[in-house]
Amino acid sequence: MRYISSLEKVTGLSPSQRRIVVLGSTGSIGRTTLSFIGRYPEDFKVIALAGGENISLLAAQAVRFRPPYLVVKTQELALQLRDLLPLDYSPHILSGPDGYSSVASLPEGDIVVSALVGAAGLRPTIEALRQGKIVALANKESLVLAGGFIRRICAEYGGEILPVDSEHNAIFQVLKGQQWEDVRSIILTASGGPFLGKDRDFLKKVTVEMALEHPNWSMGPKITIDSATLMNKGLEVIEAHHLFGAPLEDIEVVIHPESIIHSLVEMVDGSLLAQMGEPDMVVPVGYCLSYPHRKDTGVKRLHITSLKRLSFYPPDLETFPMLRLALEAISQGEDYPVVLNAANEVAVGAFLAGKISFLDIVHVNEEVLSNHKGCIISSLGDILELDIKSRCVAEKVVRSLGI
Repeated sequence: MRYISSLEKVTGLSPSQRRIVVLGSTGSIGRTTLSFIGRYPEDFKVIALAGGENISLLAAQAVRFRPPYLVVKTQELALQLRDLLPLDYSPHILSGPDGYSSVASLPEGDIVVSALVGAAGLRPTIEALRQGKIVALANKESLVLAGGFIRRICAEYGGEILPVDSEHNAIFQVLKGQQWEDVRSIILTASGGPFLGKDRDFLKKVTVEMALEHPNWSMGPKITIDSATLMNKGLEVIEAHHLFGAPLEDIEVVIHPESIIHSLVEMVDGSLLAQMGEPDMVVPVGYCLSYPHRKDTGVKRLHITSLKRLSFYPPDLETFPMLRLALEAISQGEDYPVVLNAANEVAVGAFLAGKISFLDIVHVNEEVLSNHKGCIISSLGDILELDIKSRCVAEKVVRSLGI
């Protein structure tokens, strides 16, 4: 095992006045990031905020933090955003993929929080790393789509990654100060989502509203649905494989409904090292922005005497096969996770729009994977081309299942 990047740059970064770019500022992680930054205005300066279509929220964030750069999805939205800003504040407003990549690579930026949802976060993440930036990575899809590619970029250009995902952040915290050769395995915990213990007959009746009711975590709709299908955990296995250089056989998933232990590392001497805490994303966000230091996040303190039990179960791969599909995909080659991620994004979007049923998400993914014959990936262009192609196939499958 070997971590994906050196941490020399972030370790040597001044703990005060760190200049932050937030990609996906209007999403769940973006809002959490700005909430934490707001606690320490003397230590963090926001220099760019990038949203999508929620320009009213982006405008409110911009007025509060006054960054010199803003980004939205389209030029039309950029014009609308301009009208929402006060006359005494005139930032540069960019739009589209080029806009996201531009602010990700700003020379004055110290840390780029990559929190755009899905494959849209890949290009700006790579651009930031190519500029030798420190990336607080919440966009797991970047490593799912291009993990090997990103590892090479970090080595060549000196970019550094800090993991925001709660499970990977937990492992990252636990491994600080440890010797990599002393690690036996990585254990990712999963809450099991809202349908833990349910059978397929129950899942046939699942509505969008039911699937969005996560028992422990507050997340965006796409990630919440992925948690309900266990796809989120499959993507996290792929992410851990690339992030920590861990062989797939040394990564285990266990269901932990209480979501108190956020992940564990097994050492060669038999020790199990865990990071525990309340399930609140401000902890990993705050750790990444402050690394190698720590700051009070304001999170509710965990009083261990109040814990009645901590339970662990193996995942049910028959009822929730998406985790199995993800493991099969990464074992077949670097191209298969690209196909799976594209199919899943289309399927989840269709479910949220009421076009397919909950169980159809699995069917779409299986169909698109079975239609893929394998290909060689040698560049970012290859990844993006395969992503587009796989989405087209997935959309055809969705249309055939329309309800």
